[in-house]
Amino acid sequence: MKIVFLFILSMVCLTNCSQKKRPIQGETEFQKNLNATYKDATTSPLKDKDRKNFKGLDFFKFDSTYVVTAVLKRTPDTEYFEMQTTTEEVSKKRVFGVLHFTLHKKKHQLNIYQDQDLLEKEGFEDYLFLPFLDETNGLETYGGGRYIDAKIPEGDTFIIDFNKAYNPYCVYNEKYSCPLVPRGNFLKVKVEAGVKAFNNY
Repeated sequence: MKIVFLFILSMVCLTNCSQKKRPIQGETEFQKNLNATYKDATTSPLKDKDRKNFKGLDFFKFDSTYVVTAVLKRTPDTEYFEMQTTTEEVSKKRVFGVLHFTLHKKKHQLNIYQDQDLLEKEGFEDYLFLPFLDETNGLETYGGGRYIDAKIPEGDTFIIDFNKAYNPYCVYNEKYSCPLVPRGNFLKVKVEAGVKAFNNY
């Protein structure tokens, strides 16, 4: 079993794929890209029975207030550790830095991670992994939290777009091994943006 991440940044081309049966749904390009990925049998994490009737993921409506500017405080001396996953496998990551930002008039911070294996994978050398928990988990969203994909910025300004938050693959299919969101990355606020909880169709 191999640990799998949803590399949104590499899936842009999927929106150009021919979809004869039903048009790709989505309010934004991100939503359309994600739905195209899930609809395509070669890239979808969905089980065949779920993909057969798949019409589109359930998203919160796009909200610009969930696009926030954060200050990135890099932590270059951190060591790689074994992040636990939903299976017995582990994922080697390190804290790349700490993001400090304001959301709904409250100050928050999140650790953002760098994956050791991806450093040697062409096209993903600058990939960063931002997992988080919030007060919608177990209600409107998946109880185990969600992920956001990102790239290393040139400076210390970092844009977090919570509208691009997506569910781990293991939400849709237990064959996948997904990193568990560290408890320290819990936001004491409702993040009503991104992908909602998954209901089988």
